[in-house]
Amino acid sequence: MILLDGKALSKERNLLLKQKIEASVSKHQRSPMLAIILVGDNPASLSYVKGKKRACDLVGIKHDMHHLDETVTQEALEALILSLNQNELVDGILLQLPIPKHLDDDKLIDMISKDKDADGFHVINQGYLYQKKKTIYPATPKGIMTMLKAYDINLLGMNAVVIGRSNIVGFPVARLLMDQGATITVCHSKTKDIALYTKQADIIVVAAGKPHILTKDMVKKGAIVVDVGVNRVDGKLIGDADFSDLKDVCSYLTPVPGGVGPMTIHSLLENTYELYLKHIK
Repeated sequence: MILLDGKALSKERNLLLKQKIEASVSKHQRSPMLAIILVGDNPASLSYVKGKKRACDLVGIKHDMHHLDETVTQEALEALILSLNQNELVDGILLQLPIPKHLDDDKLIDMISKDKDADGFHVINQGYLYQKKKTIYPATPKGIMTMLKAYDINLLGMNAVVIGRSNIVGFPVARLLMDQGATITVCHSKTKDIALYTKQADIIVVAAGKPHILTKDMVKKGAIVVDVGVNRVDGKLIGDADFSDLKDVCSYLTPVPGGVGPMTIHSLLENTYELYLKHIK
């Protein structure tokens, strides 16, 4: 089994990105800027934001943190997003999810300018993705595709199963896999007998948010498994795939942590830099 080491790959790619940013800053006399909006004190969100800020510092992207009380109103948050849209020094905007239930996350995401959509969640950017037009891709699917390419995994003709159908991971990664020539099946919580599909798969992307939903008996010998899940169980982070169970069956396998997560953050940095290049021309 070959470990799909997102931690090592992201470090390598972040160093290259840092060099590109340094050259651009030298030429244009302005650093890329990412505005981060965090609502409330969700421990996981606080941890994720800390990691994103640290990664920004590493590559030379400035960040502007807006940490709001969990009681913030929809109107106040909309006003903040509109002000960031109008700020010419802000290249990317990130709304850290999840947000409190009294806020309309779909509306807020689509209020972010598509040209400052660092997460790639805006409805127009997602529409471009589905039409195979150049756009800002959602960070996790982009990170997955970057990892597969870096490990020279040719998807042409593969049977691919995606477990999960969110607009953040499941649907966009299915589209990107299809664009690379894979044949796609999308499973979800209502699918009867998921193993019926996963046993036929050459590559499985599991993003269900359920600990160890994918086990050895559901995977054929030599399959590739990409685990997007991050679940905290008994104080430990574990994936949606049972790593210890699958490591002797898979040809390639991502760890949790250290697999998709670091590549997601790297893709967010790349997206911010791509948006910056649009703004300085």
